[in-house]
Amino acid sequence: MTETNSQQTSIKKILPLILATAIFMQMLDSTILNTSLPSIAKDLHESPLNMQNAIISYVLTLAVFMPASGFLADRFGTKKVFIFSLILFSLGSLFCSLSQNLTHLVISRVIQGVGGSLMTPVGKLALIKTFDKNELLKAMNFAIIPALIGPVLGPLVGGYMVDYLSWHWIFLINIPIGFLGIILGLKFMPDYKSDDVDFDLKGFLIFAAASLLLSISLELFGDIQNITPVLIVFILGFLFLYYYYKHAKKGGHPIFPLNLFQVRTFRVGIVGNLATRLGISSVPLLLPLMIQIAYKQSAVTSGWIIAPMALTAIFGKSSVIKILDKYGYRKTLMVNTFIIGTLICMLAIPDIHTSLYWFVPIIAILGFFNSIQFTSMNTISIADLRNFQTSSGNSLISVNQQLAIGFGIAFGLIVLKLYEGSDLIQGETHNAFRYTFLTIGILTILSGFVFRRLHISDGKNMKSKDE
Repeated sequence: MTETNSQQTSIKKILPLILATAIFMQMLDSTILNTSLPSIAKDLHESPLNMQNAIISYVLTLAVFMPASGFLADRFGTKKVFIFSLILFSLGSLFCSLSQNLTHLVISRVIQGVGGSLMTPVGKLALIKTFDKNELLKAMNFAIIPALIGPVLGPLVGGYMVDYLSWHWIFLINIPIGFLGIILGLKFMPDYKSDDVDFDLKGFLIFAAASLLLSISLELFGDIQNITPVLIVFILGFLFLYYYYKHAKKGGHPIFPLNLFQVRTFRVGIVGNLATRLGISSVPLLLPLMIQIAYKQSAVTSGWIIAPMALTAIFGKSSVIKILDKYGYRKTLMVNTFIIGTLICMLAIPDIHTSLYWFVPIIAILGFFNSIQFTSMNTISIADLRNFQTSSGNSLISVNQQLAIGFGIAFGLIVLKLYEGSDLIQGETHNAFRYTFLTIGILTILSGFVFRRLHISDGKNMKSKDE
């Protein structure tokens, strides 16, 4: 009995560290590539503006496979699935570093994405099942610290590795971290299973097909010489969405029940997340690209300029509860979206002769308000969900978030390519970036009107949670 208690104590000490390792790898990997794309593009003989597939493929793979994580953990056990996800993520990282062309890199990123889609959700599930409710918050807070540090380090580590080593190291860095996670996981990860395994495989496949087709249509839209295949893929994507709607309407246990959308605050949160992230998501990629391509600065410089965005986000998280308590969700989200859109527009003001330091305060302030935006949107989305809806609602919010990031990156680069091919820029690439920031900034401001659908009293009894 004493030995069992001792073992349980060891597990409780180490388990948050194991989850922290997984979250750190995933958050680092999500941001490290932004400052490195021009160098990777040069080595793989590609245009930097065609490299978005390397980011989008990873984000969309996360979105597609996340809903399956709970089922796989229940069916095969948290320990086996978590170790498998770490192995897959580490192998994907190794394959990325060995890539000889963009196709190899995209395939490797998909392998990474499958590992990442299982790694964090399964680690969180093990944590929830191990700790009592009164211990859980403390354990979770420790585990999510890397989620705050990763985005700060990502652009800087990526910049230094590209400038002083080579781009391959931005992927190789994952292997020792992954190996540490595997060793700790083998010894300390509990193996929870469930006999009550019910998974909507058909719904999962239909929804995954719709997500992929809509993403591919956005990707093809970047090359608009022939509009026909783009429209065909786009229409197919919507047909699969309609097919999912018909499937979910039949009842049973759909992966995302339609009754979620009968909850007004959930509906507004989901649509608002998708709309506002179209502009917000492309900024961490477009700004480093502009600094390196138009300003001809190093990856390290672009890393230092983008890093304050993640630092101030930490302060945003600590301020959001007070702001929401004072102003409420409706007013906070409408005003906050307007501020974010205005700040993105301000990135278009400097010309090619303006000092790069102009961007630092804008990016720092943007990080603060982004943090408030994401936390507010995520918490209002689940504010009125009933207990039986929380699990599927949370899962759909995570999937929607990843899809929105992928769509946002693709959308930002499509706008950039359209301006680059127009007469407006007068042969200056820098102007194409300026017009792009102006366009996505204005669209972000307009997206704030989605939150008018909220009532003043919405979320009054909701305590804000971290993103």
